[in-house]
Amino acid sequence: MFTDTHTHLYDEQLTAEEDILIQRALDAGVTKMYMPNCDSATIAEMMRITKKFPDNCYPMMGLHPCYVKENYVQELAIVEDWLKKEKFYGVGEIGLDYYWDITHVPQQVMAFEQQIDWALQYDLPIIIHSRESTKDCINIVSQKQNGNLRGIFHCFSGTLEEAKQIIDLGFYLGIGGVVTFKKSSLPDIIQNIDISNLVLETDAPYLAPVPYRGKRNESSYIPLIADKISDILALPVAEVARITNENAQKVFRN
Repeated sequence: MFTDTHTHLYDEQLTAEEDILIQRALDAGVTKMYMPNCDSATIAEMMRITKKFPDNCYPMMGLHPCYVKENYVQELAIVEDWLKKEKFYGVGEIGLDYYWDITHVPQQVMAFEQQIDWALQYDLPIIIHSRESTKDCINIVSQKQNGNLRGIFHCFSGTLEEAKQIIDLGFYLGIGGVVTFKKSSLPDIIQNIDISNLVLETDAPYLAPVPYRGKRNESSYIPLIADKISDILALPVAEVARITNENAQKVFRN
C-alpha cells in the first residue's frame, strides 16, 4: 500500500475524471491521498472530494505562497476560519516561492509565519512549498521549531546539506516524479540519507514521472516513484512502500 502525501485532486485537469483516477490509484495500491489547499477558490472543490471519498482523500488548509497577493490578509482570515470549524490533516500548502513572482515576498514571509503558528496551535503538520527559497524556508522553520513542529518539505529540490538540515529539524522530504528525471540530482541525495526521512508524493496534476513526463500526473503513478527509490537504495519496492507509509502516518497521525 502507498500514500500520496501531496495531490491537487480538486484541479480541473483531474475532476472531470475523478472517479476513474481515484479508482486507478486504489488499484495501484495508493489508498491515502492528501490534498493541500491553494487559496479560497480551491476550498469548495477540495471539501467536496473529501466528502465523496472520505476513506481515501484527506484535506489540508492553507494559503499557497503563489496565491499571496494584495488581499492576503483576507485570505488568511478564511484559512483561520476553516481551521476552526473543520477537521484538517495539515496546514498547507504554505511557504515561499521566489520563482514565479517576488513582488509579495515580505507578505509571503508573514503568511508563512502566521500559518506555522496555526499549525502549532492545532497540532497539525505543515506542508512546505520552497521553490528557489529552500534556505529561507529552513531558517524560518528553525526559528519556529519548539519541538512540536512537524511536516514535509514538498517537492524537495535542495542540496544534500539542506536535506540534512531539514532532517535535523525533524521534517521529511517529499519525493515525487522529479526523482525519475534524467538530470535530477535527487538520486545522489537520496543515496546519502536514510529512507526513514522520505515520503512519496505526486503533486498531481503536475510533474509526472517518467515515462509520463510532460503529461498530466495522477496518484496512480506513486508506484513509479517508489520503483525509482527502490533502484537507488537497492531495497524491495514493498519495503519502500512500508517505510514511506509509516513516515506519512507519523506526519499526519492518520
